[in-house]
Amino acid sequence: MFPKELVDEFKQLRDQVPPESFADVKKVIEEDFSRPMESIFSYFDREPIAAASIAQVHRATLVTGEEVVVKVQRPQVADLVRKDIKALAWLAPRLVGRIPVTALANPPALVEVFAETIIEELDFRLEADNMLCVARMLANSNQRAIVVPRPKLDLVTKRVLVMEQMHGFAFDDVIGIKDAGIDTKELLRAGLVAFAEGALIHGVFHGDLHGGNLFVLNDGKTALLDFGITGRFNEPERRAFMRLLLAGITGNTRQQVIALCELGAFPSDLDVDAVIKDLDLDGPVKDPTKMTSEQLTQEMSQLTKKLLGYGAKAPKELMLFVKNLMFLDGATATLAPDIDILAEIQNVYLYLVQTHGTKIVSELGLSGDELKPEVDIETVKSTFGVTDDVDKLTYEDIKKRRELIKKRMIDKVD
Repeated sequence: MFPKELVDEFKQLRDQVPPESFADVKKVIEEDFSRPMESIFSYFDREPIAAASIAQVHRATLVTGEEVVVKVQRPQVADLVRKDIKALAWLAPRLVGRIPVTALANPPALVEVFAETIIEELDFRLEADNMLCVARMLANSNQRAIVVPRPKLDLVTKRVLVMEQMHGFAFDDVIGIKDAGIDTKELLRAGLVAFAEGALIHGVFHGDLHGGNLFVLNDGKTALLDFGITGRFNEPERRAFMRLLLAGITGNTRQQVIALCELGAFPSDLDVDAVIKDLDLDGPVKDPTKMTSEQLTQEMSQLTKKLLGYGAKAPKELMLFVKNLMFLDGATATLAPDIDILAEIQNVYLYLVQTHGTKIVSELGLSGDELKPEVDIETVKSTFGVTDDVDKLTYEDIKKRRELIKKRMIDKVD
């Protein structure tokens, strides 16, 4: 049986919506498999453990005796999604002109991301393929601490997905996880390494990390769920993304801007050196906690105006990656608020260099000595807006800094 905490996490998926009737669920299953439901399942829980906007999930037992979960699409959802996409496609371009700052968020690209991912989400055969692809990546990377439920390929249709059932703890059940003797810091480290390695080396990553899409097994492994949204870099994009992160960690500002151009964040004909000078990207670190509310507001306003002037926008896959980083940021607060973030970045970088150094050097056209054995820690500090005198940075430290910045911004508004 799924633990109550896990059921609660499942229920946070997307919108809280009333479930479809069991009669409708049964109809979808029997239409897609062209046979009676009883010929497939010896037990099927009529009450879903999750009822989301696109589908709902039920516990079941196959006639072979294997425990599974069954994801069943809502009968009318495809028509509703088409109407939503049509409305959003009309609205998105108009937001850019009316609210300038929204251009950075790239509303048309957001709609494109939504349309592409929702199409995948509406075809569970694609989701099953995503599951196998990510599982293959984890196996090739020898990342055994992260697992993916196996889809039952003979029981997958466009609207029904049957997969193995797993048991464990909700991702935020820190007490339960620790009581089971599981090291939450190691749990977080494994997730960070697998996430980074998947994107940089293999060009694939789970595109929608949140508490309802993963849980912790009793043996300490993390299970990934719901692969309707999966990030994929093509080869040129993956190499550009590799260049971006490597340059960011080692302090090569010019290569960062070039990589952003290759990813589509800036026009291809951008004057890279002019942008670096205009945005003062090679200048000293500006600590936002030491700025007044007026200085913060002015800095943000000027930066936004300049970026828009250069045609900056957020590339699709990069948005998915950053969104996942935001989740991992929150996961750090839950699982390991006292972990040294600077040290963890160093550990992830060291792993990538030791494991994939030859590949990185070859793909980026570097010489052996250009791939530094450690991060430029001062550069990493600058990305967090902290000065050189900071030796350790925990999530609690970052939280205090954010609260101070937020207070100053609120005081400015008041």
